[in-house]
Amino acid sequence: MSAGRSRLENIFERTFAGMKEAREAHRPLLKPQEVGAIANVSTGIVTVSGLPGAGAEELLAFPNGEFGIAFNVDEDEIGVVVLGDYELLRAGDEVRRTGRVMDIGVGDELLGRIIDPLGRPLDDKGKIDTIHRLPVERPAPAIMDRAAVTVPVQSGIIAVDALIPVGRGQRELILGDRQTGKTAIAIDTIVNQKGQDVLCVYCAIGQRASAVARTVANLREKGAMDYTVVVVTEGNDAPGLTYIAPYAATSIAEYFMESGRDVLIVYDDLTHHARAYRELSLLLRRPPGREAFPGDIFYIHSRMLERATHLNAERGGGSMTALPIVETEAQNISAYIPTNLISITDGQIYLSPSLFELGVLPAIDVGKSVSRVGGKAQWAAYRAVAGDLKLAYAQFEELETFARFGARLDEANRKVIEHGRRIRACLKQQELSPISLPAQIAVLLGLAAGFFDEVPLSEMPAAIEAVKLAASNISSDIQERLASADKLLEKDRDVITEIARLALADFHETVSGERSP
Repeated sequence: MSAGRSRLENIFERTFAGMKEAREAHRPLLKPQEVGAIANVSTGIVTVSGLPGAGAEELLAFPNGEFGIAFNVDEDEIGVVVLGDYELLRAGDEVRRTGRVMDIGVGDELLGRIIDPLGRPLDDKGKIDTIHRLPVERPAPAIMDRAAVTVPVQSGIIAVDALIPVGRGQRELILGDRQTGKTAIAIDTIVNQKGQDVLCVYCAIGQRASAVARTVANLREKGAMDYTVVVVTEGNDAPGLTYIAPYAATSIAEYFMESGRDVLIVYDDLTHHARAYRELSLLLRRPPGREAFPGDIFYIHSRMLERATHLNAERGGGSMTALPIVETEAQNISAYIPTNLISITDGQIYLSPSLFELGVLPAIDVGKSVSRVGGKAQWAAYRAVAGDLKLAYAQFEELETFARFGARLDEANRKVIEHGRRIRACLKQQELSPISLPAQIAVLLGLAAGFFDEVPLSEMPAAIEAVKLAASNISSDIQERLASADKLLEKDRDVITEIARLALADFHETVSGERSP
């Protein structure tokens, strides 16, 4: 017993001796911390005094767990944009510096999730634990770190892929009046990336909750949520959250791009983003300019969209393709925000309400739409097939307008009009029904060969479906060559043309108006 007791006493003595040494060696460090106070609370912003060391864009912490971004850093006070519920804040509340800028968690853990711009989950799948974080505001890649755009982003929409091609790393604006199908084009493009090794980020900016729910339901139904991140701010969210939403979504996409992967990001839409920034700027007493927007409204969009690019091989070879959406009013594409974004992006897809009312869906106005990358964003085989389509369609539209005045047309012009009507019928497409690359090429070759010209317009939808179905019989070797940089071989062209001809044989009219056997 005495031996065990002495051992226990020795253990206690050594323990207490160690604790004494640690206590004597400890020197408390006094760390000064700046603490400010809220001087004034407005809609979405607060004025803070007492933080002389705070920097621009620094994240500030409020007592209720909310955060804000230092926007106006003046000599005596700071204008802070609140990233949450500003109604819980009161004048006199304590404000602390965080010493860091606004950032967000990034990584594969976000795929399939719905989050807000602060990275908080909005679905019922539990907490998101990310390893990496990136600032929401980052400089765009340098010019020497970029590479040319050469690989297409197949949207599955034949009117886009054939006439206004979009490449990986390109920025293509989608604009038009409200309820003309702008979001539908972006969602169809996301759905068509299934199996294409392209990740997607959909950023809903100030949208109605019902509209976002419908979009997410469509993505889930088509299996697109597996490779998609959805960043959401609703119409009743604080304007500060709406403002940072596209920057947060861009940082999420940038992480994937810098990992050597291809990303598609959709901003839906930047009209709401510009209005949120205008609201914040006016509340912060920044001087208004044209349409009451602040002077740097161009810069807030250009610095964000410049981050979308195709990196060179030394930087991993990843790409980020941006599809910003903007709403026009009464078809006025020369308004302030639309013209800003047209000049920033590499082309635009304009949706016409007139075509929408006529049932031409998607309602793409080919004359006002353009891709400044052009044929470089198409596979060589596709470019060889679709090269003359836009010119033929433009000639048809001009002749059709002329013919409406009752002018007499000769036989050649009548053939141009009839061929143009078949082109328009082939460009019509249902929502959420993407067309594969081989099927698009088969349809376009059938058009070029004039096989559709003898098909009655009333039977064009069925004829197009027959060609698409027949295109599934194209051999895998030919399909691989079509989706490559190789030129279209004559033998491949002949094989696909023959498939289209056989598929349309039952739809051709005879002289008597009956179908040929």
